[in-house]
Amino acid sequence: MKNKSIPSIIVIVLCALAVLVLRNIDAPNAQEQHGRSSSSWPSNASKPKGPGGMAPPNTAGAFDYYTMVMSWSPTHCSNAQEGRDDEQCARIDGHRHGFVLHGVWPQYERGYPEACRLPGRRRPFVPNEVINDMLDIMPSRGLVIHEYRTHGTCSGLDPAAYYALSRRLFNVVKIPDRFRNPFEAQFMSPEDVEAEFVRANNWLRPEMISVGCSGYGNRLRDVRICFTRNGQGRACGDNEAQNKMCRARQVNVPPVRSSPRRANTGSTPNMKPERDRGLPRPKILDWRD
Repeated sequence: MKNKSIPSIIVIVLCALAVLVLRNIDAPNAQEQHGRSSSSWPSNASKPKGPGGMAPPNTAGAFDYYTMVMSWSPTHCSNAQEGRDDEQCARIDGHRHGFVLHGVWPQYERGYPEACRLPGRRRPFVPNEVINDMLDIMPSRGLVIHEYRTHGTCSGLDPAAYYALSRRLFNVVKIPDRFRNPFEAQFMSPEDVEAEFVRANNWLRPEMISVGCSGYGNRLRDVRICFTRNGQGRACGDNEAQNKMCRARQVNVPPVRSSPRRANTGSTPNMKPERDRGLPRPKILDWRD
């Protein structure tokens, strides 16, 4: 009898172990589901998985961190073409922008997702009210639409939530005084630009920021600051390595010049206001002068 009861005991023990294993497997899934429902940051719903991870590339919500890109508007507007970017570069009120929000980009530690597919094969659409709400810091309707289609879809957020997050991150950063409304060109190293931002923001560290330059004279193109998926400052990844962004020892920071438009006069009251053509070109002097 004793020998016959041993297999029964073994079966009971094995069944108990199986139950425990199944509970341990289910526990993380339940915890993850609870985290999705209680998180105030919808982008936390998916765990970051870059290329080679469980989620394939360009999967909405599957990324590692955010990069907020702030463009230096005078550099962009110095090369703006006639009839393009008028909202940013040829405003009727004469206002000129300094740093503007270019976008908030979901990133992998190396590489980035782009134009992610939405659930149900929906096409990305940005409502007019969302566009209009962003024009004070993203002064181009086309830019607002483009950024959501290209980058916002990869955040796992709808347009309203994505741009609420974008404004929140933009407002976190204090623009240093020397970049608020400079009327003269400045020449400084990328490290100097970073240092100005670090001094103005006590939470910011040099490894969280990088400076981009481009074009003739190595003009300041943008400043990029990296954030975790829940909006905390963090070290940037390989994408923002400074030697990729700007290798120049010195960058040219074009000035922000602002002047009111002249009122139209004469016999044609419906004439369109004179277009501001951006920063003046350098004057060429003849050597005989």
